[in-house]
Amino acid sequence: MIGLVLAAGAGRRLRPYTDTLPKALVPVVEGRDGAEDGLTVLDLTLANFAEIGLTEVAVVVGYRKEAVYERKAALEAKYGVTLTLIDNDKAEEWNNAYSLWCARDQIRHGVILANGDTVHPVSVERTLLAARGEGRRIILALDTVKKLADEEMKVVAEPGKGVRRITKLMDPAEATGEYIGVTLIEGEAAAELADALRTTFERDPDLYYEDGYQELVDRGFTIDVAPIGEVSWVEIDNHDDLAKGREIACRY
Repeated sequence: MIGLVLAAGAGRRLRPYTDTLPKALVPVVEGRDGAEDGLTVLDLTLANFAEIGLTEVAVVVGYRKEAVYERKAALEAKYGVTLTLIDNDKAEEWNNAYSLWCARDQIRHGVILANGDTVHPVSVERTLLAARGEGRRIILALDTVKKLADEEMKVVAEPGKGVRRITKLMDPAEATGEYIGVTLIEGEAAAELADALRTTFERDPDLYYEDGYQELVDRGFTIDVAPIGEVSWVEIDNHDDLAKGREIACRY
């Protein structure tokens, strides 16, 4: 099993940081000399992967990808991992269903996927690993504690049946919880997932990879969930989220 990070996004609501950096390289923990000496979302995710014993990580890059290429050797040395960078040639045009499809060959190894804008503790990865087995092929990390609103990626799950719906476009009161942007995908699910993702972005390139998950569910594929418990985490979309991420990251 390897790690996989989607880090191709621009994060325009995080300007001026993202004038020169991809979203995943926005500083979350400031260093002595600013961003270059601090910790980014990508740093925090790689640290989590290293802590659970992953030594190979694929990173899908696109917007301002040169910044990731420049830091590649330093990140490898710091976290004891080998990084494979995958270019998303449509990162500024299409949404992340295509971005995840770009990593389809790596998914065959089995992956823990993390969005490049999610600050979370390593307990999330450990929860997913503990949920493996009994034929589960895709397992979503699910926050069933947080109070939901309109913007979250909401999930309806049924015991014994797994995910029934996954979308932002849902009444929060109907949802079982929020998908936090971290998934365990077994290698044997790679081909079916790749086909569902292709169908999704060919239908509409603005769709999310979670819409690809819904495509799989609609085809009869079982996607399971693993509740993460009362865990502090945040998806960083704007400066308010970044402030929260900085506060959370200091606890880890």
